[in-house]
Amino acid sequence: MARWCYRHRLVVLLLWVGALFGLGFSASTAGTDYANVFSLPDTDSKKAYDLMEKAFPASAGDTDTVVWKVDEGSVRDQDVRSRIQPALDEIAGMKGVGGVTGPYAADAAGAAQISGDGRIAYAQITFTEQANAVPKELVQDVVDTARGAGQDGLEVEVGGQAVQRVQEPPTGLAEMVGLAAAAVVLFLAFGSLYAMLLPLAVAVFGVGMGLFSTQLLSHVTDIPDLAPLLSSLIGLGVGIDYALFIVTRHRKGVLRGLDPEESTVVALNTSGRAVLFAGGTVCIALAGMLVTNLRFLDGVVIGTSLTVVLSVLAATTLLPALLGFLGARVLSRKQRRVLAATGPEPEKSSGPAARWSVGVQRRPRTIAALALVVMAVLALPVLSLRLGATDQGNDDASTTTRKAYDLLAEGFGPGFNGPLQVVVDGGDATALTAGIKDTPGVAQVAALPPASGVTVIQVVPSTSPQSAETDTLIDRLRDDVIPEAGAQAHVGGVTAVSKDFATVTGDRLPLFIATIIGLGFLLLLVAFRSLVVPLTAAVMNLVAAAASFGVLVAVFQWGWGLDLLGLGKEGPINAFLPVIMLSLLFGLSMDYQVFLVSRMHEEWVHTRDNARAVRVGLAETSRVINSAALIMVCVFLAFVLSGDSGAAMAGVGLAAAVALDAFILRTALVPAAMHLLGDSNWWLPGWLEKRLPHLAVEPKEEAAPTTAAAGGGPASVVHGFVRNTAGEPVEDATLTLMSQGGRELDRVTSLADGSYILSVPAPGTYLLATTAAPPLLKRARRLTVAGEPLVHDVELEEAAEVS
Repeated sequence: MARWCYRHRLVVLLLWVGALFGLGFSASTAGTDYANVFSLPDTDSKKAYDLMEKAFPASAGDTDTVVWKVDEGSVRDQDVRSRIQPALDEIAGMKGVGGVTGPYAADAAGAAQISGDGRIAYAQITFTEQANAVPKELVQDVVDTARGAGQDGLEVEVGGQAVQRVQEPPTGLAEMVGLAAAAVVLFLAFGSLYAMLLPLAVAVFGVGMGLFSTQLLSHVTDIPDLAPLLSSLIGLGVGIDYALFIVTRHRKGVLRGLDPEESTVVALNTSGRAVLFAGGTVCIALAGMLVTNLRFLDGVVIGTSLTVVLSVLAATTLLPALLGFLGARVLSRKQRRVLAATGPEPEKSSGPAARWSVGVQRRPRTIAALALVVMAVLALPVLSLRLGATDQGNDDASTTTRKAYDLLAEGFGPGFNGPLQVVVDGGDATALTAGIKDTPGVAQVAALPPASGVTVIQVVPSTSPQSAETDTLIDRLRDDVIPEAGAQAHVGGVTAVSKDFATVTGDRLPLFIATIIGLGFLLLLVAFRSLVVPLTAAVMNLVAAAASFGVLVAVFQWGWGLDLLGLGKEGPINAFLPVIMLSLLFGLSMDYQVFLVSRMHEEWVHTRDNARAVRVGLAETSRVINSAALIMVCVFLAFVLSGDSGAAMAGVGLAAAVALDAFILRTALVPAAMHLLGDSNWWLPGWLEKRLPHLAVEPKEEAAPTTAAAGGGPASVVHGFVRNTAGEPVEDATLTLMSQGGRELDRVTSLADGSYILSVPAPGTYLLATTAAPPLLKRARRLTVAGEPLVHDVELEEAAEVS
């Protein structure tokens, strides 16, 4: 497949471009139909909502608030009333608004909507739909109309769930910032503009097609509007990373003497296999969200998994075509000149990565202990983790929702922003109302007129919606107050829904974690034929999750650095975040484990030397893993600019998780642990080996023979002459014999008569790369060696000097 894509690169590129523009045109024509299907069956808040929807169909939707404050005088003054009331009347007449309840009514209910000092008042706008189903155009009209009534000395703000959805920055800002940051890292890693553009192009095609496909699928299934944002987040990360791994392996092959086509085939046959496997693990981890049975996550799984699949497809088909267009220009000019002048690089690791790898081998206990201490310290805040929901009180101080929230808290108390709705459909509602009034933690109680046998009691807590005391009040109402009154009632409202969602998520989280860890364990077990490797990966994933959530708690729950990041005010961790974040984290962690251990396993197969396998694997992959992680961190942190608190929280959490996973776990703790475990890393019971299916992450290659051929020599040889096109011998040409995975097996230089002889460890198929000083071209050929020596003459053509 890689060779076909390389040779038919124009066809492949045109197919991808046509598919991208075709999907883009179809998606723009069809529009969007995202549906935030949020349902918590068998919860008390859901029962309350169902009763409300049945008895008060025009009032069962989202309720948002217009709040205003005067600097001097009272909101009852005629000049204030003459500006506010017409705006409220206009809003009440808008299609999709069920009603507006203002403070200027003659009854006592209206008077209750004015603060005690008379400077702050509010009006409630009830939509006919829940917040996530209210059209953004309608919400924007409401905001513009309400705020248009303000003037000097009269501040008008609008708050509520629906209003919060229209306060988002321009679409694509986070993605563009992430791509720009990734471009800088790629250029520093490759030193080549062309090589830098390759991963970005693959990511753009993969994410673009994923988003357009998700948009089209929104017309046939329920997909929440959060799905495209998370798809972009994960798609950009994996798309760039997967291309980075393949391009790095390809560049290494070219530097070691392979021609670009052969190097592309080798890169796709090695790193490309790992990419396919890694993409599969990400999709499986994402699919683990389905076990939670939270319906709104189904659409998230569809969107993100589809984007990951398309990113993998782009990396394995489009990328070889693009490599075909570039040829040797995938290297920098300096690298091409050095390659032409001195020949291929030897197969050896050098630099900081190699020195670090040797250091880990020498002091595995010390490094493992230090890494564990760091991760344990970072994980400590997770003990204070409290799930809940962010609200307008966590928004940036400059937003209208945050200003409205603060004004209401100032005028009516902190609990006013999260009222509870006790929905009564049987028993004595009056007695229940009296019982609620006497309950500790209740600031205000008001029973609305009944309809269809249903009475709604509005309860204002004395504490804020995110307070633990408010959660305690909800439990007290459900467990004690309602049963004691002998009423059939349910506690609903946004605050109660958030609490129920956090409870449901917490209850289902252990099953979810067990599912994705179990599936990941089985995949690694099959791939690496080992019990210890997947067990180590599972433990490391849990350690990474604990530490990343510790960082999340410290930042978003304790407020460390929130002002620096411009992320508003501290509060509980969004209840949906653990499921989404753990899915992405486990998938990405598995990626790094696959890329790291696959190289170790390749070395182990050849040498059966665990210390060498771990040392070489770490030395050759740590730099690219760290570069990939740095790109991921940049992309994820860019989503702080998305304007969505959930995406910002996920971005910070995933950035911390990837950084800790790559820079501490995969670079230090995992290799140190594998050095300590020795050969047991690769142990697998014989009975299990026979029953497991074979799934190769790297191409199958023969292990080094345990016994030499007769006389102590190699199993076979390849020999012949190197000549130019005129038939003259070429002296000092470098000939390198490599395995199909690009592993160097033998290297010699031709003699004065052009002759050479290479040792072959065992019969099989190999790559022979030949390079000579300018003006001769390098050549690469695939050879099949049987038990007898193979005669192979090499003819080198002359070419212009590389510029």
